[in-house]
Amino acid sequence: MSDESPVRVDAWLWAVRQFKTRSAATAACRSGHVRVNGDSAKAAQSVRPGDVVRVRIDGFDRTLVVRRTIVKRVSAALAADAYQDLTPPPPPRTEQAFAPVRDRGAGRPTKRERRDLDRLRGR
Repeated sequence: MSDESPVRVDAWLWAVRQFKTRSAATAACRSGHVRVNGDSAKAAQSVRPGDVVRVRIDGFDRTLVVRRTIVKRVSAALAADAYQDLTPPPPPRTEQAFAPVRDRGAGRPTKRERRDLDRLRGR
């Protein structure tokens, strides 16, 4: 572990547990899902404390500020101390209208049940 020396961005993202494997972090850099201080980052680009790393994971952007540079993968508690998460909270979920649910194994509705459903829906 080091505190001041620069570290590759893909190795740092793997070490702070943003990606399961280092090759996944490298692939994210290659496909343009990682930005360091606003610029697109290659896997070998170095990060230092104070840099802002923006990474897209599963369709969501995460904004991380590097507090400490670490090279080796560490426990989740130590990894959380290595960055500051500036990601805004996700928007609240919207409630969906109630959809009638059939009991599991009830099968397809009968002709009478289909007519009743059509009548209920106003068709």
